Amino acid sequence: MKHFKKGEIPDLPFNLAVKKVTPVRFLQIQEPFEVETIEGLYKGKPGDYLMVGTEGELVPCDKSIFEKNYEILIPASASL
Repeated sequence: MKHFKKGEIPDLPFNLAVKKVTPVRFLQIQEPFEVETIEGLYKGKPGDYLMVGTEGELVPCDKSIFEKNYEILIPASASL
């Protein structure tokens, strides 16, 4: 069995891929909130985001994680 150590990248012929872009619907919530998910009840803090997942499930997302990983394509105020 191969064993890989934390923090060490093995000298192997890795391929290169880019993560697929999947648009998600979201809303920033300005008050504490709770979301029932398949993993259980999650709590969101003021300023965190509520997202609609790819299967239609509601997913909470910490503000710092959302802002690090997502770029807003169409603001809610924009008309479609």
